[in-house]
Amino acid sequence: MLKFVFWLLAGVNLLVLAIGQGYLGSFRTETREPARLKNQLQAGKLTLLTQEQATAPAAPPAAEERATPAAAVPAPPPSYACTEVGNFLLADGRRFEAQVAALELGDRQSRRNVAGQDISSYMVYIPPQGSKEGAERKAGELKQLGVKNYFIINEGSAQRWGISLGVFKSETSAQSQLASLNKQGVHSARVAPRYSASKQFAYQFRDLDAATRARLAEITKQFEEQELRSCK
Repeated sequence: MLKFVFWLLAGVNLLVLAIGQGYLGSFRTETREPARLKNQLQAGKLTLLTQEQATAPAAPPAAEERATPAAAVPAPPPSYACTEVGNFLLADGRRFEAQVAALELGDRQSRRNVAGQDISSYMVYIPPQGSKEGAERKAGELKQLGVKNYFIINEGSAQRWGISLGVFKSETSAQSQLASLNKQGVHSARVAPRYSASKQFAYQFRDLDAATRARLAEITKQFEEQELRSCK
């Protein structure tokens, strides 16, 4: 019996010794697994850098990795909303229209009538009095001053309810009449030119690009008294 116990104790001691020396492996895998630790670090894949390499600036990204900047959007070509040429007399207007037809502007062009700008005569007048009653009161004052030749303007014009004191072919004659009236005591009279009723034409062109407007300017140069301008 004692021999059995002796050999049992000896076997247990040998087992403990074998475990302690690691002959039977280790149950503390979290602290004694050198192979596993080696696999985790992957020491073979690590590269040691020198101080110069560690402090050198990073290399720029490859061309294909660089962000491609957005392409610059070209500015839209200039556009002219409304251009006007004129004023033309009838004959010159027809010549102008014939040349502009080559531009093929279609409904982007139009023509408007303009009152003639040629002076046909000069009028001596008293400015509008605001109403028929006002004009009649002023006419009464003229009678008292001995003025007999006058006419109340009652037509629908800018001079309505003014008083005409004569129309003259030349400005000199109109000024002589004005001086005579001043001597009679009429100090509110004026001299103004009257324009002929001949029709003239102005042409308007819309939404022109720079090239078309330049061609229009070349055509306009052939008419000495005409020029391009923006529409009002």
